[in-house]
Amino acid sequence: MNRLTAYACLALSMSLVGSYVALSKPLVAVLPVFLLAWLRFGIGGMAMLHWLKKPAHEIPMSGQTQKLLFLESFLGNFLFSICMLFGVSMTSAVAAGVIMAAIPAAVAVMSWLFLRERIGLRVWASVACAVIGIGLVSLSKNELVAPVQHALEADLASKNAWIGNFLLVGAVLCEAAYAVIGKKLTGVLSPKRITALINLWGFALVTPMGLWMAWGFDFAAVAPSSWMLLLFYALAASVWTVWLWMTGLKTIPANQAGVFTVLLPVSAAAVGVLVLGETLNGTQIGAFAIALAGVLLATLPQRGVREAIPETGLH
Repeated sequence: MNRLTAYACLALSMSLVGSYVALSKPLVAVLPVFLLAWLRFGIGGMAMLHWLKKPAHEIPMSGQTQKLLFLESFLGNFLFSICMLFGVSMTSAVAAGVIMAAIPAAVAVMSWLFLRERIGLRVWASVACAVIGIGLVSLSKNELVAPVQHALEADLASKNAWIGNFLLVGAVLCEAAYAVIGKKLTGVLSPKRITALINLWGFALVTPMGLWMAWGFDFAAVAPSSWMLLLFYALAASVWTVWLWMTGLKTIPANQAGVFTVLLPVSAAAVGVLVLGETLNGTQIGAFAIALAGVLLATLPQRGVREAIPETGLH
């Protein structure tokens, strides 16, 4: 694969992640979170059945690889999906985009803690930018998820927005852990098989709650447009984004690939404004700029310094 094609894979992967983070907001308005997650993994699994077969050239999985696959799915698929879906249901897609901009900094910190990779002053500065950006968007006065008329309702919505932002921070940490674990998995498994296996684990983990939610749910009340959006969400979240990212990483060094995570918050915010009708106020614009500055600080290559960010595989 040439470098231009690999760059295109990385860019498209991050753009899709940002899009489905934003577009999951209308989905959680019509489907319970656990049911939505269950349907997502189920649809993705059906699309990837042929990816589960072990290629002839691939070595058998060791016990450590099997454990890493479980952790990869539990943290990066299951917990990430739950935190992200509950989070966007309580706050705005714009806020989700700003908070997700902290992913590269979180990856850098986790790689320092668990992989003992060196982090320079520039990366620590990016962590500070991420924290400031999250703080500003949490303090924003326009973070109410819907118009409210009464003071009590406004207060409740504001509290929910804080909880939603907190859950999105949890999603960032889950995604960072997913990236660190993915660094090891890409050395022993193909991108397609990693994608299919972690989705299968995700489906197994969420099935009990998914079945419970499905038992009394009125599926006939869901509009056809929501089913089409669900199909896109499932394929984007479970199939396309993981495979595109892993494929691009086979050609592009991790320190260059990390720059493309800029497209995640940009895409999420753009969808929130252009598709969902959200608006950006001055505080959010400032938070967004600071968070993006943190992304650039954390991911741009440094001369003469070993890059702190490992090969990430965001989904």
